[in-house]
Amino acid sequence: MKQKAISILAISVFFVHLSTSAFSNSRQGVERQIQTGDFPFRNVSLPWEDRVNDLVNRLTLEEIQDQMAHGGAGGPAKAIERLGVGQYQWATECLRGDVAPNATTAFPQPIGLAAAFSPDLIFRLAEAIAVEVRGRHNDYVKQGNFGVHTGASCFAPVINIMRDSRWGRNQETYGEDPLLSGVYAANYIKGLQGNDTRYVRASGGCKHFDVYAGPENIPENRFSFNAQVTDRDWRTTFLPAFRMCVEAGTYNLMCSYNRVNGVPACASRELLTDILRTEWGFKGYVVSDGGALDFIISDHHYFNNPVETAVACINAGCNLELGASGPLDQPVFMSILEAIKQNLLKETKLREMVAPLFYTRMRLGEFDPPEMNPYSKLSTTDVLTPEHKALAVEAAMKSFVLLKNNGVLPLKQVGTIGVVGPMADSADQLFGDYNPVPPPGDVTTPLAGLAAMATKTQYASGCNDTNCNVYNSSVVLKAISGTDINFVVLGTGQAVEREGHDRPDIELAGKQKNLFLDVISNTPSHVPVVLLVFSAGPVNISFADQDPRVSAIMECFFPAQATGEALRHVLLNDVKGAVPAGRLPYTWPLLATQLPPMVDYSMQGRTYRYFAGEPLYPFGYGLSYTTFAYPEMSHQGWIHAGDTLKGYFVLRNMGHIEADEVAQVYISWRNYTTPSPRLQLAWFNRITVPVGGKGITVDFEIDPKTMAVWHSDGWYIEAGIIDVYVGGQQPRQNRKVPSNELVSLFEISGAKYLGQY
Repeated sequence: MKQKAISILAISVFFVHLSTSAFSNSRQGVERQIQTGDFPFRNVSLPWEDRVNDLVNRLTLEEIQDQMAHGGAGGPAKAIERLGVGQYQWATECLRGDVAPNATTAFPQPIGLAAAFSPDLIFRLAEAIAVEVRGRHNDYVKQGNFGVHTGASCFAPVINIMRDSRWGRNQETYGEDPLLSGVYAANYIKGLQGNDTRYVRASGGCKHFDVYAGPENIPENRFSFNAQVTDRDWRTTFLPAFRMCVEAGTYNLMCSYNRVNGVPACASRELLTDILRTEWGFKGYVVSDGGALDFIISDHHYFNNPVETAVACINAGCNLELGASGPLDQPVFMSILEAIKQNLLKETKLREMVAPLFYTRMRLGEFDPPEMNPYSKLSTTDVLTPEHKALAVEAAMKSFVLLKNNGVLPLKQVGTIGVVGPMADSADQLFGDYNPVPPPGDVTTPLAGLAAMATKTQYASGCNDTNCNVYNSSVVLKAISGTDINFVVLGTGQAVEREGHDRPDIELAGKQKNLFLDVISNTPSHVPVVLLVFSAGPVNISFADQDPRVSAIMECFFPAQATGEALRHVLLNDVKGAVPAGRLPYTWPLLATQLPPMVDYSMQGRTYRYFAGEPLYPFGYGLSYTTFAYPEMSHQGWIHAGDTLKGYFVLRNMGHIEADEVAQVYISWRNYTTPSPRLQLAWFNRITVPVGGKGITVDFEIDPKTMAVWHSDGWYIEAGIIDVYVGGQQPRQNRKVPSNELVSLFEISGAKYLGQY
């Protein structure tokens, strides 16, 4: 046994010399070879824990301080040449594509991806994103480039709950439902990180943890805002998606700017240790949002100096500081040594907190021979591939939500079209925040897509920009004269809603409504008018919805590079998968007065789970070019508390076009004394349904955690009756899709305590 161990060690030392030589020349650009020696942390035969401990215990306190203080933005984590450890850039954004210094594929903004209601789609997108992130990263390392957005650790996905239509960052989220957000988060993380048993393709990081969903700047500043939330709302709305992200194996979470019940999120032991690590068993690292630790001092005024702040955040559970150009001259964590000197921090705590950073880098393969890692073969040749471009088109098509259609769509023949509106040819406004930048030749605007299907196109923006403060009616009237169909292309873009910029209301910006009314008033009655909306949050289009002169309305979100191509396919239904099947991932209010104040974090009156009014369009709503029927549902009549409910339903396509249907299963608690949502999405999937036949049988399951209700000491499954609803929409809605709904019930016997989570 001893001889065998020596042989393995000799082989590992051989690999170390090979990889160290490449490392010193390509990773650092250093001409002399770094002599790393026989360090156990490079021994690939040892367990990960042993390797991490060996490396961490070799670090000086100064080196630990540097590693924890440099999460990106202000620079990469520094090299430790004496150990052969190179620089590492943590700040990489890949929300829906790699925001790299060079061109990459731009997929639709997450709010549109959420509208697809497709776990499979988000998984495949995450796989493609990871390939591009890792391919670029591998080449950047060879070039010695460690600037922002060059690493293999993603600050994504964003899984904050969309609770207010006016919040500027709604576009980055997966909508208003915790289950939808959590399922998407889990599939994104799994697709991103890959399925190799040893190495991670690109590490994920869900953000922003937690109770962060506005305001950005109206009526208060996010850097000083205190989100006051009840324990029940916190547990039932704001935490579930993050728990599902952790269960999926994410390597990091990002703590948010705001305070939660008075305590800054990045300094909250309750959030970062008690809940995240003790209850959920999280083993990864927590990184601060950009400049968040600075703002604890300058804006929250919670601590007076960097030393106090560093001590509190580290003891709370924050491992890494993402700095920003803020009020302080250097990162807060650069006060770690002073805190040690003042006996405010223990060395053992620091080594514990830096360990997950190096564990992540090890699992990415940094300290192993490249030939062992299948992801080391990826390069820039794997970026912007034909397959990824095709996936961008597919994703955009699947994101569109058809809100109204009097039969004009899909189009059969298109002669002369009028195209008007500020979003029609504004390529930069079609991407949203944190956007990858593809080559200009890969970007198609709505105008380009519409023009490609017409014999003649008459176009006018009508507005000076998306804000439409200056409106020219004459050019609009000229563009819609003598046409066979008119398209009005309105919306928001980053000019109206974005990070750091909330909307004061839900009205169309500037004089966009005037433009629309001009089109309606000056279009002959026999000429259809189609409204295309490019926005993240809902806008007030109730006048268009109610006007019989408007033939169709489609919400398109921010589809990015494939906008025009995807739009053309959906309007014509000329390729497989082009029938619209998107569903709204949020409640579209009828009136702004239905929205509580932005700063009120009570969930009462917010999202479909607690909303008692009549929306313009409900959560889960969307039309198709065909109709579906649900002729049958079956499931257990009763279960023991803690059991999974298993069932099936039959789904039929009643039309003449193969199409996708978003099947939705909801539950509601009957006669429960414990407060619970009035309705809860319990299962969903996007399913391709062929034409004719007896239909397809679809299995579904309802997890016990979805049935549980929150008490003051944890989650309980109570004895009682739960109603189950199956269909292509929410139950009991006044505005309905043409398919039917099925309703049944099951009874839970006994009760079970599930604990705190």
